[in-house]
Amino acid sequence: MVTKKGDLTGKQKAAVLLIALGPENSAKIFKHLNDEDIEELTLEIANMRKVTPELKEKIIEEYYQLCIAQEYISEGGIEYAKEVLEKALGSQKALDIVNRLTSYLQVKPFDFVRKTDPDQILNFIQNEHPQTISLVLAYLNPLQAGAILSALPPEKQAEVAKRIAIMDRTSPEIIKEVEKVLEKNLSSMVVHDYTSAGGIQAIVDILNSVDRGTEKNIMETLEADDTELAEEIKKRMFVFEDIITLDNRSIQRFLREVDNDILSIALKGANDEVSNVIFNNMSKRLAEMIREDMEYMGPVRLRDVEEAQQKIVNVIRRLEEAGEIVISRGGGDEIIV
Repeated sequence: MVTKKGDLTGKQKAAVLLIALGPENSAKIFKHLNDEDIEELTLEIANMRKVTPELKEKIIEEYYQLCIAQEYISEGGIEYAKEVLEKALGSQKALDIVNRLTSYLQVKPFDFVRKTDPDQILNFIQNEHPQTISLVLAYLNPLQAGAILSALPPEKQAEVAKRIAIMDRTSPEIIKEVEKVLEKNLSSMVVHDYTSAGGIQAIVDILNSVDRGTEKNIMETLEADDTELAEEIKKRMFVFEDIITLDNRSIQRFLREVDNDILSIALKGANDEVSNVIFNNMSKRLAEMIREDMEYMGPVRLRDVEEAQQKIVNVIRRLEEAGEIVISRGGGDEIIV
């Protein structure tokens, strides 16, 4: 029988919470977790023997306190949360909750800003130095950052995009200073170590959410200014797995440009969803032939698979640039009918 909260690990507490919430609510939570977390939690739940009602109540209360503390931090920062909790629960218990919360749920830089409308953020930062703008955008979600990047003057877009792409680590002091400028009332809790943000993937995610005109302006400017960086970004702009986002006509169009040998190698490393989409857009006879080729070719080096997939992606990008297929994007691309 499990009776003591202090004897439990974090995963075991999560398992108790899920048991207390019941199957229906737990299933809703599982939808937001990755496969590894689900597997570990399921194992913990399976290993749980009888859980006392008292323990369930204690775990639910602990979770509730963490949620309340997180809400206070979002509203006014870590010091504000500590002050409110001290008045409600006493100094020691407030300190325990805040320490536990910061170890479990570290508050990311610009947490307040992420809850703000992009237009308001734009008003804050549009006249700032490109480095400041890039720092803020690197910490926002791609949709927010994409909307703001699209609204910047064209001459500033590429400069900001480049700075995000080459950004590595930023000191906590600089982040705190920028946060103070954006929101005086935000008392941020930044991790004591250096914080990573930006990089190639960050700008790729942002560019994937902007309109084609903004992307084209940024990429053309980058190609003239830094060819190597532009090529690295371009390679990641549309990955092989994104084929499932294309409409059937577009898939059928690029398949006409791809050799069967290349397609067979590329599909050796493809997931079932991508493979099914491709096979459904070709004749049954051709699909059977490709499957037979894949079976008889035996093991294939990962490097060869990735090279074949990249060749297909390059074909898709070329056809898109020629206006023959459409890659779905955010930011107001025109609908072709």
